[in-house]
Amino acid sequence: MTIEIGLLLLESVLLVATIILLVLSIREGRQRDKLLVEMGKTTKILTRQEYFLTVLDSMMEAKEEITGCITGRLPGGEDRQMARDIISTLEGLTKKGIRVKYLLPKFPDRLHIGYLYTKAGAEILYSSCLMVHNMRFMIVDGRTIIIGIPESIGEAEATRKGYRIPSEGLAMVLSNYFDSCEKQTGFRDYVKEVMDQTGATLQHLAREYQIDEAELKNLVGQ
Repeated sequence: MTIEIGLLLLESVLLVATIILLVLSIREGRQRDKLLVEMGKTTKILTRQEYFLTVLDSMMEAKEEITGCITGRLPGGEDRQMARDIISTLEGLTKKGIRVKYLLPKFPDRLHIGYLYTKAGAEILYSSCLMVHNMRFMIVDGRTIIIGIPESIGEAEATRKGYRIPSEGLAMVLSNYFDSCEKQTGFRDYVKEVMDQTGATLQHLAREYQIDEAELKNLVGQ
């Protein structure tokens, strides 16, 4: 065997070893990426749960009034149970005489949450102002604010985490901002507005947005 053949064989062996190491490295990288994604999902769920638990705890501390600006999207998956917990808490608060008022975007698909919150005794308003599309917050007794933060910019993005801030000054600023949001429409009037704009009947709206037809008629007064 000549030196040239020996070197060629050695280079071949090293090349094969390099390819094997490269394949193993790529496979390991993919597994690591999957692990990071799963860890990221778990973190999001925990922070989202913590946010809603903070909302519930703050609501139960209320003595006089709650004012909020929310997306009002139809809850899905694990959010359904959290929505039921919030609605149950709302019913208890309003029975105690605590005033609860929420502002939602003027989108017909937000009628479902508006209906549930109205049924629970809250005052629901709809608006198309800029604030209602870009801010998510709740003010408790003019002293405590819970601000929700989406994962990325966009009205359709779910709230992933939040902050609880004890500040009467910030509460006053957000309350004034809330009151200045133009063209606020109550739940009953917004239902009629959607009917006028789309030509839909109460039966259609009830079926489309998963609302009890008889209760919707009762709330709207028809």
